[in-house]
Amino acid sequence: MDIPRIPPPQTDLSDDQLAFRDAAHAFALAELAPHAARWDAESEFPREAIGKAGDLGFCGLYVDEQAGGTGLTRLDAAIVFEELAAIDPSTAAFISIHNMATWMLTAHATPAVRDMWGPLLASGTKLASYCLTEPGAGSDAGALKTRADRDGDTYVLSGSKAFISGAGATDMLVVMARTAEGGARGISAFAVPAHLQGIGYGRNEEKLGWHSQPTRSVSFDGVRIPADHRLGSEGEGFKIAMKGLDGGRLNIAACSLGAAQGALDAARRYMGERKQFGKKLGEFQALQFKLADMATQLVAARQMVHTAARKLDAGSSDATVWCAMAKRFATDAGFAICNDALQIHGGYGYIREYPIERLLRDSRVHQILEGTNEIMRVIIARHLLNTEEELR
Repeated sequence: MDIPRIPPPQTDLSDDQLAFRDAAHAFALAELAPHAARWDAESEFPREAIGKAGDLGFCGLYVDEQAGGTGLTRLDAAIVFEELAAIDPSTAAFISIHNMATWMLTAHATPAVRDMWGPLLASGTKLASYCLTEPGAGSDAGALKTRADRDGDTYVLSGSKAFISGAGATDMLVVMARTAEGGARGISAFAVPAHLQGIGYGRNEEKLGWHSQPTRSVSFDGVRIPADHRLGSEGEGFKIAMKGLDGGRLNIAACSLGAAQGALDAARRYMGERKQFGKKLGEFQALQFKLADMATQLVAARQMVHTAARKLDAGSSDATVWCAMAKRFATDAGFAICNDALQIHGGYGYIREYPIERLLRDSRVHQILEGTNEIMRVIIARHLLNTEEELR
C-alpha cells in the first residue's frame, strides 16, 4: 500500500524543486529500495547505484556547472537527500558527504585540478572522502596534528585520520593538514588522490549503522602532493572546512528528515494493518496522539532545514548558526521519530523483516558527525552571547 507523504506545502517549492523531489523519490524506489536491506546486512558498498545517482546529477548537486556539477541550490540538494534517505539513509548520507567534498574541491582548487577532477567527481565516475577528524582531534578540529610540509614544488603529508566515510573505496581525499603552528590558523586544505604512495587504510570499522558505506582510518606516511593540489591559500584550510561543514550539516539534517519520513510512513502503514484487541492500531487514541506528535516534529524540522538552506543560499551573515540549529534539531527529532515508530511496531520493529530498525541505526550517528549536537549548541550559544554583547 502506497502511503502518501507529508511534504512541505507545495507553495513552498518551485515546479523545478517538485520535479527534483519526484525524480529522487523514483530513483530511491527503483535503485535503493530493492537492495538497501542486503547492502546493510552484507556491508556492501553500492558503487553501481551511486554511479546511477551520478547519472542523474545527484553526485554534484550544488557544484557549479562550469566544474561539471548540476549547479543547484542547497535547498534543492536538501530536497533530494531527504527523498534518498527515506529509503536508505546510509547510502544517501555517503552521497551527501561526497557532494560536500566535491564542492570543497571545485570551489577552492586551482583551475587545473578543478578541471581534471570536477567533472569526474560531480558525475559520480570518481568518488571523494572528507578527511578532518583524527584520533585525538574530533570536536576540537583546531588541534589536528597531521602535517603537510612544503618541499619545493610539493608538500609532504604525514599523520592519520579517523572515522573517514568511504575511505578505501573512494578516489579523492579532501584532507585538512597543518602547515604552520597557531591552532586553526595553521591549517591548510589539500586535494589528495586516494592511491598515492604512502597512503594506508585501516580495517572497515564495525558500526551500529551505516553498513553500506565503509568507515576506515587513513594514514599518510611521507605522501608527496603537488603544490598545486592545495585548496586555497596556506592557512585557509580551517575556513574552507567550516564553509564545507555548513552545507554538510544541512545535508545530514536532510538525511535525518528522510529517515524520519520513512519511519513515519512505515508506522502509518503498520497502524492501518495491525490489529490488537479486535481493533486496528490506528483506532487507539494514544497511538493517534503519538503519530500526530511525530508528524508535527517532522514538519517543524523540515521547515527549519529549509529555512537554513535558504539562508546559506542567500549568503546570510547568520547562515552558520541557522545550519547549526537545523542540524541539532533535525537530527535529534529524526532519531526520536524513528524510535517512536519502532515502539509502535512493538517486537516487529526490532527485527530485520521491517525497515524500522535499520532506519533507527542509520540515523543515530547523525547526532554525532559533521560536529556533534553538543558542538552545535556551542555555536548557537556563542552567536547569542555575541549578539547580546553587540546589543549592549
